[in-house]
Amino acid sequence: MTDRRRLVVGISGATGAQYAIRLLQLARELGTIETHLVVSPAGVLNIRHELGMSRQAVHALADRVYSHRDVGATLASGGFATTGMVIVPCSMRTLAAVAHGLSDNLLTRAADVTLKERRRLVLMIRETPLNLAHLRNMTAVTEMGGVVFPPLPAFYMRPQTLDEMIDHTVCRVLDLFDIHVPGPRWEGMDETPGAPD
Repeated sequence: MTDRRRLVVGISGATGAQYAIRLLQLARELGTIETHLVVSPAGVLNIRHELGMSRQAVHALADRVYSHRDVGATLASGGFATTGMVIVPCSMRTLAAVAHGLSDNLLTRAADVTLKERRRLVLMIRETPLNLAHLRNMTAVTEMGGVVFPPLPAFYMRPQTLDEMIDHTVCRVLDLFDIHVPGPRWEGMDETPGAPD
């Protein structure tokens, strides 16, 4: 392994591309994380729609980029040591593929490798409302050791901007890999003197 910790980042075709972009930016700012990026075709379309970013602009944020078709890439092997993998955002199609071991592209194969090597896999799933298939797939991934992490805003932090909400969520996700980014953390509720119980 290199001096920098390797983190695999997958982007699939669900809403929430902002989370992926911010995660890549924060990882780059840290300087201690080497990001390995795989973007599905639907992920590329969604990034273009939600953020107006080109594929090249997204690729420039990562240290290494792989085609989702390249199932022979290093990410497809457990011998390629990583800290883990996050799929952000994670579509219900990608969730289903991971839950059922369908390694039909590099994104889902890398997730399968992460699970089989007992490394941390975090799926930032995006869908609502959830049907029974979604819930069962989330249960299956959880039973295999994955972490299902819907990117829900933490209003208890009293965010003033969308960027603050995104940063808080991304920092919490990175915490799951023991990658600590400076940012607001919950430190308990302030007690106001004389406030009623």
